[in-house]
Amino acid sequence: MHVLLTEDNALIASGIVAGLEAQGFSVAHAATAAQADAMLRSARFDLMILDLGLPDEDGLAFLHRLRRRGAELPVLILTARDAVTERVSGLHAGADDYLVKPFDLRELAARLLALLRRAAGRTSHLIEHGSLVYDPAACAASLNGHPIDLSRREQALLQALLHNPGRVLSAEQLKDAVYGLGEDVESNALNVHIHHLRRKLGNGIVETVRGLGYRLGAAGQDDPAQEAGS
Repeated sequence: MHVLLTEDNALIASGIVAGLEAQGFSVAHAATAAQADAMLRSARFDLMILDLGLPDEDGLAFLHRLRRRGAELPVLILTARDAVTERVSGLHAGADDYLVKPFDLRELAARLLALLRRAAGRTSHLIEHGSLVYDPAACAASLNGHPIDLSRREQALLQALLHNPGRVLSAEQLKDAVYGLGEDVESNALNVHIHHLRRKLGNGIVETVRGLGYRLGAAGQDDPAQEAGS
């Protein structure tokens, strides 16, 4: 799950990034509305956490602008503004949820997962894909009822694919989901994680679309051509 955190307080931001990454999220941080806007234009995110007291633009005005532009990603407002009128204004501006500081990181993660679940039209927090079942809250996967041990990077890769069924994701989009926006990684790092995911969940789990990228395939199926295509 690729999250954009828009928060100008560096200490709070570092705590959120560390806490969410420990729970399997990939988090990119923007300290201003302008930075967040640029990131949204250059990369794809599953969710945004938005502080309202930004130094260059009021968070509600920024959210209004994003919604008018057609941005559909779920947005959770995270702010110290706790008045009922502020919460109502935030929801009317296009926010999908509203959490007041101070907060518990476990609640923040649970709310983000709930937003993703609703955006995908699921009623359960479990993500089922054929014989594969993934629990994003517990960071646990099983195939045909048997638990599968996945590393944090492999889980991030799997989640990016599961949250975009049928969609072709470029290598850069998957790298952002696995490592974070703009992080410098070795050129073959993504292929290594794809190889490990195919070995554990079947070669068909990641389909290579030549010249475009990758998409979610069938779990538990072995297709040697897929491995050769990576």
